Amino acid sequence: MADTLPGFDQLRWLCRRGTRELDRILGGFLEEDYRNARPEMQRAFVSLLSCQDPDIYDWLMDARAVPEPELETIIARLQKKYGIHPGT
Repeated sequence: MADTLPGFDQLRWLCRRGTRELDRILGGFLEEDYRNARPEMQRAFVSLLSCQDPDIYDWLMDARAVPEPELETIIARLQKKYGIHPGT
């Protein structure tokens, strides 16, 4: 049985976060990359959307280690896409 991913409209709603930065990063990935992403990347993105904003921000800024390899993959993709170079 295949796991079902949320619909695009639901994902758009889940991308609306408490900060402009996360709104742009998550919403931008959804609008520009999600549809053409590999299924495992789509699942990682959906999993990321269930995380708390402070955690996502910390992971993007390399302030804390990402706890799961699946999340590490999507965080690295977002860092590359948006030119996030923590610690430089």
